[in-house]
Amino acid sequence: MAGKARKKPAGEQLEFRSQALAEALERQDMAAVALALRNGNTVVPLIKPGPRDKPLDGGEVWTFRDPKTGEVALLLFSDAANKPENLPPAVGLQSPAWLRSFLKRYESTITTVFLDIAGPHPMQAPPGELLRALEA
Repeated sequence: MAGKARKKPAGEQLEFRSQALAEALERQDMAAVALALRNGNTVVPLIKPGPRDKPLDGGEVWTFRDPKTGEVALLLFSDAANKPENLPPAVGLQSPAWLRSFLKRYESTITTVFLDIAGPHPMQAPPGELLRALEA
């Protein structure tokens, strides 16, 4: 299923990407982005990774705080390969339920959400808009 982490045969790793989200971002289609986020996992940068055997569990999500304004941004990625090198090296694969919960909890703190901020097809949305899309 597109957008989901699939179990791979022994010796292979989980896929840290969402094809559905990548395609929606390529089209710059907010409705398709919302659908991809509602139905698939999302890659997030982590300050501290979770347990190695549980990629969907744990880890401390990294957010960007603008040093000049104090505004906080959440960065989401369609593919771990799209995460800029200057961000923390660890990534997590988070579920739609996690994203909904995270946005609810920090809606008053997070001022914007960037999707694939460094490309290839970046998009930006207010957290409230994404939250409404996830709850639809």
